[in-house]
Amino acid sequence: MWYVIQVATGKEEQILAMIKKYGVQKYLKECFSPRYEHRRKYLGQWRQEQAILFPGYIFVISDQVEELYQSLKHIPELTKILGVGEKWTPMTKEDIEIVELLSGKERVVRFSEGYIVGSKVVVKKGPLQGLEGTIRKIDRHKRKAYLEIPMFGRVLNAQVGLEIVGKM
Repeated sequence: MWYVIQVATGKEEQILAMIKKYGVQKYLKECFSPRYEHRRKYLGQWRQEQAILFPGYIFVISDQVEELYQSLKHIPELTKILGVGEKWTPMTKEDIEIVELLSGKERVVRFSEGYIVGSKVVVKKGPLQGLEGTIRKIDRHKRKAYLEIPMFGRVLNAQVGLEIVGKM
C-alpha cells in the first residue's frame, strides 16, 4: 500500500536520510519524494536540473504499516502522516496512477515537449502527454508548466519542465 507523509517544505531530503539512519527502511518497500526535470539558464547556457515535485510530501510503500508507524515516531522532523486520527489512509488507486504516470519507475518527471494550438497546449512528447487538462499555466521563458493535480482529497499545485516548440 502507498501512504503519504507530510513534512516541512524543503526538508524532504533530510527526512529521507533520517529514515535510513533510524533503520525504518526494513518496513518499507520504497520511500521517495518524486522529482521533476527543469531547465535553468546560467551564464547564457541552459542547464538541466531536478527539483521536488510535491514539496512537503514523502511517499512510502509498505505492507507493514503498524510497524512502520511506530518506527517513524522516532524521527523528530516528521510533521504528520496523512490519514484519519492515528490511522493512516492509503492513497487511492487514482492518486497512485498519477504519480506513476508522471514520474515512472525512476520517480523523476522527465522534460516534456509540446506546442500551442489556439489557446490550448498539446504535449507531443513526455509524461505530460494526455495530462494537458491539469495544466493551468505555462511559462515559456522559464520552460515550465504549472499543474493542478487532484490528490489526497485536495488539489495540489506542482510544476514540471515543458518546452513549447511552436504555435499553430
